[in-house]
Amino acid sequence: MTTGRERTVLRLPLLRALLAQGLAVALMVVLVYLLALLPWRLSLFSIALLQGVLAAVIGWRLGLSRWWWWINLAFLPALLLMQRADLPAWLFLLGFVVLLLVNWNSLREQVPLYLSGRKAQQRLQQCLGERESPLRFIDLGCGTAGTLLQLARQFPRGQFVGVETAPLLFVFAWLRCLLQENCSIRYQSLWQVELREFDVVYCFLSPVPMPRLWAKAQVEMRAGSWLISNTFEIPGAPADRKLEINEGRQTALLLWRMKGAEIR
Repeated sequence: MTTGRERTVLRLPLLRALLAQGLAVALMVVLVYLLALLPWRLSLFSIALLQGVLAAVIGWRLGLSRWWWWINLAFLPALLLMQRADLPAWLFLLGFVVLLLVNWNSLREQVPLYLSGRKAQQRLQQCLGERESPLRFIDLGCGTAGTLLQLARQFPRGQFVGVETAPLLFVFAWLRCLLQENCSIRYQSLWQVELREFDVVYCFLSPVPMPRLWAKAQVEMRAGSWLISNTFEIPGAPADRKLEINEGRQTALLLWRMKGAEIR
């Protein structure tokens, strides 16, 4: 029987991706063995490509996001091509380090990199347009800061803050927002943020941290402030407002009013 701790570990996208790779390799071993009994032969690259397809499909069935499908698909073929090209070993290490720096939060807090799409940005602009200016907005886990920067440009009287702890994403987001006066990036965990400082708190995380975030928001957020989650619900706390998105993995923006403030 799977324990609660084991189920929690399996929620980590990186471990699910590795599981998909392992299962795909095992299936390919069986397939190659069966084909060896027949007069059929596959090239090494064909085997690697088929393994990638299987890993992508398994990753999809395990609930990995779309960009993980492409990683699973390309992983083994890319290794084979790099080996044939006789590339230096440090390139493999560099690729691993870059992947680690981008997916840091997947390992530490079970929050993979999700980027808000165009429709989500439009819905956020609609919501912020309903509030009085100036406002203070924070994006918990801002990633590359694309959404944050877009909103800061649309609402120049507001103050927009993003927090990020994946090192490579933080550097990219910080550089991207340098010239936008009303937009700033902090290297800070979302659990260290004082939410009472903000009128609107936005997040696109994963199901895992939502109950803890809700408990934090209930304690810290002021009356009249909004908590907005992209796609992921809070168990036992229905949203006060739901704005449909239906863009890829993103389904809707879910809004909660804090301490009885009304959302229209």
